Amino acid sequence: MAAHRNDSTAVLLVVDVQVGVMRRLWNSMQTIGTVSQAVERARLQGIPIVWILHTAEHLPKGSDEWQLVPELVPAEGEPILDKVYNSAFAETELESELKRLGISHILLCGAATNWCIRATAYGALDRGYDLTLIADAHTTADMEDEGGSSIPAKGIIEELNIVIEWVSYPDCRSTAAPLDKVDALNSESPG
Repeated sequence: MAAHRNDSTAVLLVVDVQVGVMRRLWNSMQTIGTVSQAVERARLQGIPIVWILHTAEHLPKGSDEWQLVPELVPAEGEPILDKVYNSAFAETELESELKRLGISHILLCGAATNWCIRATAYGALDRGYDLTLIADAHTTADMEDEGGSSIPAKGIIEELNIVIEWVSYPDCRSTAAPLDKVDALNSESPG
């Protein structure tokens, strides 16, 4: 595990808010709107933003499905990193980018809650980063098993928000809060 950083420099990590991902998820338009607000607030506060894009068989790199949704446009200089596994840390340059930026606190949003958001959240905590999951800025689809049981997307989202509040890791803090309660994105002045 990485040593816990004593500063509180935050980054907004936007994971997989891609055309081919979001079109099949619950409440996606509202989630995209909240992610967009988080991006605007991060820029106003001078908080760096790192964009993560997933590549898979159904999301070939460079395809229309792979692109970020049209509502989200990275600014010049904002890093865009590719991944092929659920965790944004797995075999990517994310950790070296966070070290370069001096980051100790990850503000996490995107898709899909039960796959890439959960894996990235645990990856962040495993590495000693403080974590804030933006509770109203991640989404997923309903899950069904072969036996016909179903877990609604809303329940999956609520479950991860609760888990992130209660999970404990040494020397780091984790919380889930709606965008309007995320202090780093709601300060009166940049910093």
